[in-house]
Amino acid sequence: MTVTWAELGWERLADGVGRCRLPGWDCTAGLVLGADAALMVDAGSSLAEGARLREAARRLAGRRVTHLALTHPHFDHVFGAAAFPDAEVYGTAGTDALFAPGGQGRRALRADAVAEGLDPGAAREAAEALSPVRHEVRGEQPLDLGGGRQVLLADVGPGHTGHDLAVLVPGAPAVVFCGDLVEESGEPQAGPDAVPERWPAALDRLLALGGDDALYVPGHGAVVHAAFVRAQRDALAARFGVSR
Repeated sequence: MTVTWAELGWERLADGVGRCRLPGWDCTAGLVLGADAALMVDAGSSLAEGARLREAARRLAGRRVTHLALTHPHFDHVFGAAAFPDAEVYGTAGTDALFAPGGQGRRALRADAVAEGLDPGAAREAAEALSPVRHEVRGEQPLDLGGGRQVLLADVGPGHTGHDLAVLVPGAPAVVFCGDLVEESGEPQAGPDAVPERWPAALDRLLALGGDDALYVPGHGAVVHAAFVRAQRDALAARFGVSR
């Protein structure tokens, strides 16, 4: 039996499109429902959190999650991915290499998770179980979820990381899942894997995808509009000395 978005603590953004703000790091996870498939956007910060998202999606969709899009390879967005073993996993080109078993990428994710306060055992378990990214997006890739529900995956980075993926859900309004290219609840974070000189251009690509009337879903914080994204683009350009 399906339930409403609000009953599970999710925010409905458009018909068949919603998101939730996860505890701890205030990360967004999104869900897009079609007639034949269900797309999860990001997977949470641990296998336990991913399992909770999987169950919520099952109740909302009435079916399992068939597709999982990872907006960028940071632990708080990907460590729940193995909780969706039957899903087709998407990320930008190069993401799968970062997740290679025994590689530096997994070790760095685990170390960052522990440094940020994730239980070491949960961090180890999630890092060891990371799902392969079988579908690497170069440019733009459409997904047909059935019943007229079309979604566009777009490699819009680099910016926040070297591997930033956006998810556009056309409609009235259109919804753009931005990952951490956009943050509302605090200043955007530029870690060692950020590409600051190209971040403003990535936000220009987001704006071109969604347009003026879209809802932009940040990786952390409340849903925003195009004016907020433009202001954050200009602030990042000034912060990193990027000429416009």
